[in-house]
Amino acid sequence: MGRAFEFRKARKMKRWSAMSKAFTRIGKDIVIAVKEGGPDPDSNSRLRAVIQNGKAVNMPKDNIERAIKRASDKSQGDYKEVLFEGYAPHGVAILVETATDNNTRTVANVRSYFNKCNGNMGTSGSVVFMFDRSCNFRISAEGLDVEEVELEFIDFGAEEVFADDDGILIYAPFESFGAIQSALESRDIEILSSGFDRIPQVTKPLSEEQIIDVDKLLEKLEEDDDVQNVYHTMQE
Repeated sequence: MGRAFEFRKARKMKRWSAMSKAFTRIGKDIVIAVKEGGPDPDSNSRLRAVIQNGKAVNMPKDNIERAIKRASDKSQGDYKEVLFEGYAPHGVAILVETATDNNTRTVANVRSYFNKCNGNMGTSGSVVFMFDRSCNFRISAEGLDVEEVELEFIDFGAEEVFADDDGILIYAPFESFGAIQSALESRDIEILSSGFDRIPQVTKPLSEEQIIDVDKLLEKLEEDDDVQNVYHTMQE
């Protein structure tokens, strides 16, 4: 098992702590998907993926349908996806993915978190090269063999396939998302959730005291409503 497995295992303990945060995140993803490809999930693959993710975090069907309806309203503002880069204390690289309807507010907030926690917000391109962007799918393991899934989906770009308590995970390069999604759907394999990750190429070991310093910044970033995901190079 490779970097994707270790990355996933570490992040499993860092899931969104509050259900409302997860729902807010999915709601923004729905708006972005509908604005991009329309409100019909049958013809909008990105929206289909977001709906699956909503179900995976037990988001009620009514909430999903209301979010799609609101997103279809022309008066609904759009969210811009913005990536922030910087360093936490002790040289740990940080990537912050946001979805915002007020970039001025988001920039000010993110910069303040870095400053208050003795970090430094960087310029575009300053740390993103330290991460590999990948896509992932969690599928139902019922009736499937992990090795057979791996052999079949290598042709569609899969690089790592492994099982955990919640199903089978497929990791692949970012650009393989569409091909794997189509292949799974054409085989009637149930997709439980899907998404994207930025996996650090190299991680940095820290002392317990240093980890506490970095965690202060990570917690502030993850609590912000505009923040969708936070990635870092700290070894966990």
